[in-house]
Formats: sequence, C-alpha cells, structure tokens
Amino acid sequence: MQITLTVNGTTRDLDVPANTLLVDILREHLRLTGTHIGCDTTQCGACTVHFNGRAVKSCTVLAGQANGADVVTIEGIGTVDALHPMQASFRECHALQCGFCTPGMIMSAIDLVQHAESLDRDSIRSGLKGNICRCTGYHNIVDAVQHAARTLKAETNAE
Repeated sequence: MQITLTVNGTTRDLDVPANTLLVDILREHLRLTGTHIGCDTTQCGACTVHFNGRAVKSCTVLAGQANGADVVTIEGIGTVDALHPMQASFRECHALQCGFCTPGMIMSAIDLVQHAESLDRDSIRSGLKGNICRCTGYHNIVDAVQHAARTLKAETNAE
C-alpha cells in the first residue's frame, strides 16, 4: 500500500503492507526509535505520538489510517540544545528513571496541557492514566506537568 504522511514536518511517501502499524512505520521504516513498543496491547502508552494534533497510541493506527496524516514524534518536539518545555520540566523535576515510558508520557503530557480544562493534580493523573511508568511512580511526573504548564502558559502570554 502506498501512503503519504508528514512526520515531524517532513512529507514521506512509503510503500508498506496495509496491516502495518504506525509505530512500526515510525521505528522500522523511518528509524525514529524514540517511539517505543512496550506492550503490544495499547495498555502502556510508550508508543504515544501526536496524530493530527492529538495524542494517540501509535500501536492502534494502521497504515491506511495514517495516509495523509500529520504525525509528530518525540524527535519532533525539541533538540538536545533546545528542549521542549515539557522535556526540560521532566528533567528538572526528576520525572524519569529508565526513560522507556518517557517519550510517550511527554507526548501525552503536552496534549494534556494543550487540551485540558483543568490541570490540578487529580486531573493530570487522570489525563495520564493511559501511560504506565514502572519506575518513578507519578508524583514527580505530575510535578513536571504542572511546572511545564506554567512555563508554556507564560510563553503564550508573552507572545
């Protein structure tokens, strides 16, 4: 199947089997390995990316569904020299340990900050319930999301 999608701002034309999952397109065909495969059952959220402006688990999206889509992965939100505010906040708040869940958690957290009506601790925990972290617990992750939300709001107000 021929598909065209935009990944991190670059349009890509691919020939993949129709049953190929977006996570496999990203990892195997485009070599963007920051999107992780953690469970193969849509439970863990390690494969979360932004798909047409919303966080989705890329292990649930088939090649045909990805045709024409705009996808942003963890590689597309910041650089080593200029981290995205959510990435910087995760680092500053010690919200990661092994790092396996971190890319998906960050992508979900960015979506949460962009779309949630409330960002109190309970709503952040609820908003991230589709992402599992086995190392850190969630206290520092919630701190990081709140910290980044303040930073992002300040940046938006400054514009």
